[in-house]
Amino acid sequence: MNRPRIIIAGTNSGCGKTTVSAGLMAALIKKGIRVQPFKVGPDYLDPILHTFVTGRYSRNLDSWLLDEKTLMYLFCKNSTRCDISVIEGVMGFYDGFDGSCIEGSTAHVSRILKSPVILVVNARGMSLSVAAMVKGFMDFKGGADVRGVILNKISSHALFLYLKDIIEENTGVRVLGYIPQSEDYVLPERHLGLVPGGEVPDLKDKIERLTEVVSKTIDLELLMRIAKNTPELEIPAEEPAFLFKKSEIKARIAVAMDSAFNFYYRDNLELLEALGADLVYFSPLNDERLPEGIDGIYFGGGYPEIFAEGLLKNYSMREDVRFRLFNGLPAYAECGGLMYLCRTLKDMQGNTFEMSGVFPAQCEMTVSLQHFGYVNINILENCTLGEPGYTTRAHEFHYSIINMDESHEKLGIYNCYEVSKQKRKRENLRWRDGWKLKNTLAGYPHIHFWSNPELARRLVENCAASRKKG
Repeated sequence: MNRPRIIIAGTNSGCGKTTVSAGLMAALIKKGIRVQPFKVGPDYLDPILHTFVTGRYSRNLDSWLLDEKTLMYLFCKNSTRCDISVIEGVMGFYDGFDGSCIEGSTAHVSRILKSPVILVVNARGMSLSVAAMVKGFMDFKGGADVRGVILNKISSHALFLYLKDIIEENTGVRVLGYIPQSEDYVLPERHLGLVPGGEVPDLKDKIERLTEVVSKTIDLELLMRIAKNTPELEIPAEEPAFLFKKSEIKARIAVAMDSAFNFYYRDNLELLEALGADLVYFSPLNDERLPEGIDGIYFGGGYPEIFAEGLLKNYSMREDVRFRLFNGLPAYAECGGLMYLCRTLKDMQGNTFEMSGVFPAQCEMTVSLQHFGYVNINILENCTLGEPGYTTRAHEFHYSIINMDESHEKLGIYNCYEVSKQKRKRENLRWRDGWKLKNTLAGYPHIHFWSNPELARRLVENCAASRKKG
């Protein structure tokens, strides 16, 4: 079966591929076309925007976190019942795991999915050089199926026509259109990337203005023809039993979901459900207490530092979290979730806010990134996600550090993870992470459960076991 699909790739980060992707999705939907969004890489924020624009959950396709068979399965599973899949790339087209290979890059995903590529180029200040740039992306590292170009930040229609002729005459690639230079639809950002859609009061207006522009300046019919003219994929006929053991175990897991905590891979949540979890959502910002009858908690990442005052004011929630986790309720927390489980959080302005206090630790925001990029995790001790010998790939991206009090060892708190990061042509970096207290596990790495679904199964089983003990 053919799955119409297109990858929106960029020459570099900041070239405008997110604006182009969102505009294309919105303009296609306006024409009555059903769009399924995807995002290459580990990013959480662009998928939130995609979901806002399309009304469909956007999915991550990461060819470093996931093997090729798993990535193909998730794409095929999630691209049903749509007319086109629009896949936004990550960083520059060939940028991925490191500077020695394309694994994890948009180029790699385009090859796995046999997907045509539309290259977004910020052509400001270029003339003939723009053709050289496009030609380079077409030919580098074994070549790429670049079928079209969209120019960004174009100051006039005359300039667009000028650059269009240059590109098409020198490369043979069609130029589908352009995005005019304007502040009307610039999407706001903060230290981790885009500001989530729910926090941008005029986002709907920005998207509407962008939709009007894209509908006029980009050839959507040509885009659809390119998307439909793709090789057929070998679509898996059934669920991949090789990835995880089926489970009838039922566990009610509370998932923190609000403005402070919303960094989740949708496929993670659905995998937990497939393994027997009943997910119930709650807000550490707004709810007085945890949901009733839960067997465990999943704290994703997010922006607790931005909403620290609101988290501080919700005293009853902080007390309930601390009481339940001290009494052995299983919990798994990533990055922002770890920060919330600390005793205090110090923001970039030097203000200190009390958090839930599960760990005797101070979280302090920093002006520079502490860890960024792909990592490997080796589990050293029995914990909520597994046992010694379990491994998984993961990703880190944070502007904070954890200062654990010296008393943590007396309280039985220790690290369950050995984390390692490959450095190109240099010795690997290694450090400890994954803080454990009773049945709580919290660390900075973000894990895509499909990298090792056994971790998700163990999480559900451990939560179910707590129900039996209760």
